[in-house]
Amino acid sequence: MRAAHAFALTLPEAVEQDHHGIPSFRVGGRIFATAPDGDHLRIMVDEGEIRAAVDEDPEAFAELWWGSRLACVVVDLRLAPADHVRELLTEAWRRKAPRGLVRAFEGGG
Repeated sequence: MRAAHAFALTLPEAVEQDHHGIPSFRVGGRIFATAPDGDHLRIMVDEGEIRAAVDEDPEAFAELWWGSRLACVVVDLRLAPADHVRELLTEAWRRKAPRGLVRAFEGGG
């Protein structure tokens, strides 16, 4: 968890805040990941990314449904490759960050 937590906070303007008793990672006030316990992250990527991660490694990644909506991918940090966790965190950050910040991060701003 420590490495993933530290990486999430390296993303531009990312902060950690409490979310109903669990740590959340936010950018521009929007949550891009939560840490329900020391071994798991819930990363808010799109449905395609969620399904691709689960298809690739169903031991390390799982779908989380919120009602009838596929909400995020649950990552078992004990099993998931660190590079894949970083890719998912970066993609989730991109989805939630203000557009100008994303452009600057990608070198176009």
